[in-house]
Amino acid sequence: MARILIAEDEEAIREFLRRGLALRGHDVAAVGDGLAALEALRQKSFDLLITDIVMPLMDGLELSLAAARDYPALRIILMTGYAAERQRAHNLDALVHDVVSKPFSLDQMAAAVTKALAPPAR
Repeated sequence: MARILIAEDEEAIREFLRRGLALRGHDVAAVGDGLAALEALRQKSFDLLITDIVMPLMDGLELSLAAARDYPALRIILMTGYAAERQRAHNLDALVHDVVSKPFSLDQMAAAVTKALAPPAR
């Protein structure tokens, strides 16, 4: 399956996703902020980044821009519980595969992951 990095400052959500996606066969790493995510990306190759938009130190939008610049093959999914942040994410449509609204179920996130990892349609 895929190598997935989760960047989420809320520990309960981070662990929920890490465990749930690992049980579905993915190799999952999880960190608590955007700066830690950039460091993890430097140290290991990932297929997918799932990041919260609102985080300390570096938000998910800044992280997405840096990750897309440095790792153009990386797929990105954003998460947010804020409508205003979802609007800000529309500026990144070319870089981001999906914006998943919180709260979400594991099945909803797994579907977004499957879609993001699918080969591009011809």
